[in-house]
Amino acid sequence: MEVNGFKKAWRRDFFDQNNNDVKSISDFGECDPWTAWAYKPRTISLLLFGTCLIIWASGALDPESSASHDVVKSVKRGVWAMIGVFLAYSLLQAPSTVLIRPHPSIWRLVHGMAVIYLVALTFLLFQNRDDARQFMKFLHPDLGIELPERSYGTDCRIYVPNNRESRFNNVYETLFDEFVLAHIFGWWGKAIMIRNQSLLWVLSIGFELMELTFRHMLPNFNECWWDSIILDIFVCNWFGIWAGMHTVRYFDGKTYEWVGISRQPNIIGKVKRTLGQFTPARWDKDEWHPMLGPLRFIQVLSLCIVFMTVELNTFFLKFCLWIPPRNPVVIYRLILWWFIANPTIREYNNYLQDRKPVKKVGAFCWLSLAICILELLICIKFCHGLFHEPMPHWLVIFWISVGSALLIFLLIWTWQIHLNMQKNKQF
Repeated sequence: MEVNGFKKAWRRDFFDQNNNDVKSISDFGECDPWTAWAYKPRTISLLLFGTCLIIWASGALDPESSASHDVVKSVKRGVWAMIGVFLAYSLLQAPSTVLIRPHPSIWRLVHGMAVIYLVALTFLLFQNRDDARQFMKFLHPDLGIELPERSYGTDCRIYVPNNRESRFNNVYETLFDEFVLAHIFGWWGKAIMIRNQSLLWVLSIGFELMELTFRHMLPNFNECWWDSIILDIFVCNWFGIWAGMHTVRYFDGKTYEWVGISRQPNIIGKVKRTLGQFTPARWDKDEWHPMLGPLRFIQVLSLCIVFMTVELNTFFLKFCLWIPPRNPVVIYRLILWWFIANPTIREYNNYLQDRKPVKKVGAFCWLSLAICILELLICIKFCHGLFHEPMPHWLVIFWISVGSALLIFLLIWTWQIHLNMQKNKQF
């Protein structure tokens, strides 16, 4: 008999921390008898299991046989154990986010990984540049070696008549570069997160302007006009945005009525329902509305600035820490950022739509901004003294003009709203 006649509430309801309302968990199929075990809290059992694992791995009960004279190895094992313990805690006790598929614990684990990355960046920020470069060897043995930066703008000829192997060698080398696929998949992922085509095109053109702005610093940004405008914007970015928005429309048009695995009539249905667990439980339409008012315009513009800063950090971190583009560390960081950005965008959009007088951003929003700031500080500190060529004078004038135009636009907009409010009060 259950207390006060209520059945187990964890199987029936869950609490939405952002909207403060209770939603039926059966709407998403989590109370199915076949999967109900995955949603039972087993914190004490896992604590005891983790304790046994720590005892075995550390040799706490037999220190003589487990003693190691290799200090570096012992430190590495201790650091990995420390990370494992924190991730285990995050898996069980970290705050839940707005995402619940494939399981809420997955996003709690991502939260823990984001905190570890934030702490690691803090540690790296307190080192000097040379020590930080050598520290990267602990992450991958191929790091810590100075690498030449590739420039894409040394020869901008589309047709090269004196090249016997291929007259279009410059185009072929650019087309089969690893950054082409990175552009396509990157913009596909951004489209799934942002779900607004106009905003995506602002980000696409904005980042090309960032490349133009910092090309005097990074040879990697030194691209030919046809590479930057045609290949990047109108081929790779367009295809990624097109594919991403088609994915968004597909999920937006679906009917989300989840039925548990045990209630599926046949094996095919059970397999489809199992795979469906890795798709969204529901599809939220993100309403950005940047022209709703000056404050909303600034809030959406801030999102764009953070997005482009994170992308710029990728290239500057590679440059100042000597990380080649194909190194797994770069790929792991991008994957981690994609997992962090998904709940971040949902939380930030919920924050913008929330009409409460007092509100705060979600945990992932806070973490994302903190990580972005620390990455930027590392780039500023470690890149100090590496760039001797000043920014072109026309670029300085261009960005001062853009900033002044934005400021004047916002002031005029705010003043018009103020006049309209005064007129409404008179009537």
